[in-house]
Amino acid sequence: MRARDRDAAERAVAEAYAAGAQGCEEREEGGVVTFLLYAPASAAKAVWRAAATAAGADAEVSTPRALPPVDWSEAWKQELAPIVVSSRLAVRPSFAAFDAAAGQSVLVVDPGQAFGTGAHESTRLALELVALRAPQLPRGARILDVGTGSGVLALAALALAPDGARAFGFDLDPLAAPEARDNAARNGLGARLRVWTGGIASLAREARFDWISANLLRRELEPVLPALAAHLAEGGELALSGLLAEEVAAIETQARGLGLEPAQMLARDDASGARWIAPLMRRPRARVMRRPRARTSRRAAGAR
Repeated sequence: MRARDRDAAERAVAEAYAAGAQGCEEREEGGVVTFLLYAPASAAKAVWRAAATAAGADAEVSTPRALPPVDWSEAWKQELAPIVVSSRLAVRPSFAAFDAAAGQSVLVVDPGQAFGTGAHESTRLALELVALRAPQLPRGARILDVGTGSGVLALAALALAPDGARAFGFDLDPLAAPEARDNAARNGLGARLRVWTGGIASLAREARFDWISANLLRRELEPVLPALAAHLAEGGELALSGLLAEEVAAIETQARGLGLEPAQMLARDDASGARWIAPLMRRPRARVMRRPRARTSRRAAGAR
């Protein structure tokens, strides 16, 4: 079913489900939305009639066609290929082979119920910032992953940071922490990552971090940005992602008001043409004002 009126198309999809549809795939290109409806052969005609009736003249509903048998337990894996973030970092699912380049760290992260495999543009941008900056972190750096999901951002930072780095992560989703722990253990990083279920208020007030990753939508980021700035150490960097191009100016203004300075910015377009932005903010080090050394004249010192 193809339509320019999304509301009409979604009403038709709802009627299709009521008539026996069991799945729907959505695609969008050039302002045209396409819904691919899946139904058992026995219900295909009823689903087609329901969708066509509900859509009326607002959408084009094609007649049903049979699909070849598919082993869905294996077919979904074909869409998940290794992701080469940079010459320093790649992420792959456990069932996909990958030949790493010399000096390239490879994380193994299987798709699960927690967000973050690196496939989405916002996660990819956040990983690119990690790959660029983590090697320059100080030894023993403290890393924070906000809304950790699968833990992929924390694990990437640990894999690339100098010796002694430790990472911490939290997420409101109760499924995230166990999944992040599993991924950490799979990559030999379990002893260096601590994750828990909770929000920004679960951090100790005095906790400071050299690197913070926050892959959050604007509505999620704005309320917690003051707290993130407060937990950023002097000279520390805050990597933001999950922002669309038109949202960045407001976030940067808020960050500047919290004493942070913009340091870098990455961008990536998704398949629909939306531009995702990942700004890197930095807390400058305090300047130390040295008192000038007093001069002593020869006469005052008793010289002849």
